[in-house]
Amino acid sequence: MLTSKQRSKLRSLASVIEPITQVGKLGVNESLIEGLDKAIEKRELIKVTVLENSGLIPKEAGLEIANLLGAEFVCATGRKLVLYRRSSSDKVNHIEF
Repeated sequence: MLTSKQRSKLRSLASVIEPITQVGKLGVNESLIEGLDKAIEKRELIKVTVLENSGLIPKEAGLEIANLLGAEFVCATGRKLVLYRRSSSDKVNHIEF
């Protein structure tokens, strides 16, 4: 569970990164989760766009994705989601709090 200070730091770091993928009309599916799992393992902090044609509410989609990834849902700003999970790899530059 993230503290408000940690969440604030992650939001500020995420403000300068681009979304890596989109949740479209297929919604949250297995291939999306597999791709996000690989990306979050390499980056720790990712941003995802939820398209309007997906029919999903961004915050609900973010909570579902975070649950499936074992990640923390940081925030939903508009239709953008920010997710965080500490990488198990030693080769990654870890985000320090």
